[in-house]
Amino acid sequence: MPSYCYFEGQIIPLEDAKISVMTHALHYGTALFEGIRGNWNEAHQQVYIFRLQEHMERMKNGAKVLRINIPKTAAELGQITLEVTKRSGFKEDTYIRPLAYKSSKALGVRLHDLESEFLVFAIPWGRYLDTDACRVAVSTWRRPDDNVFPPSVKATGLYINNALTKTEAIENGFDEGIMLGPDGHVAEGSGENIFLIQNGKLITPAIYNSILNGITRDTVITLARQELGLEVVERPVDRYELYVADECFLTGTAAHLTPVCEIDRHPLGNGGVGPITAKLKDLYFEAIKGNLPKYAGWCTPVF
Repeated sequence: MPSYCYFEGQIIPLEDAKISVMTHALHYGTALFEGIRGNWNEAHQQVYIFRLQEHMERMKNGAKVLRINIPKTAAELGQITLEVTKRSGFKEDTYIRPLAYKSSKALGVRLHDLESEFLVFAIPWGRYLDTDACRVAVSTWRRPDDNVFPPSVKATGLYINNALTKTEAIENGFDEGIMLGPDGHVAEGSGENIFLIQNGKLITPAIYNSILNGITRDTVITLARQELGLEVVERPVDRYELYVADECFLTGTAAHLTPVCEIDRHPLGNGGVGPITAKLKDLYFEAIKGNLPKYAGWCTPVF
């Protein structure tokens, strides 16, 4: 089954959507993206796009920072995304990639005086971290300060920082790397936010700790508070807290909620998936598949 792409104002086969080698975004990273999941529910025979509006609102905000003109509302971008996903017709877990970029065929470092474009495509995609409980390491690479570049803007150029972290982790025998912020506090993974569980509390780095303001992060915080009655603390997290945590997990659109069993070769808890992590994971997957009526507003049906 072919994938489709909204490209230069029309929906076309993905294989036909091509850009010039002169495109500004290719040379300078002047683009931003979102990652959105379409989750297949076999019982409903339905794909549910998770928190589509929130993703598009975040993209619009990022576009303001990069001076990328997207002359459509977040709702209109969501409708385009829905149509592309429907046209592709995948009856399985789907990954949706919107991209807004400087499309001028021009060289020169700048953001002004350049044309902009928006595209979006959908492809089948399963687990991002292909493990039930991952082994992570603290990276030698650090997240940039907000005055270097705001981490909550999903700019393509910034993701070389994430790529360096991921590759370092894999080459050293781990599944993922955890970056510290410029002040030495824990920030996030290469594609995920991080949570610790200590003495029954859920602890996660605060938004001002050089992290992406993750939509999955917000989802898990909401479920933890409303469904499990957990106290959630958003604050600076010291590195040593990673090693003494009772449980740990990562969250992200691609990674979903992935438990962590080991950090820098220090086993956590019993070395498996902790009980609170397991409950949150079950709740999260029920929510994204449209099985929790209380959170139905998070899910946009495709078909």
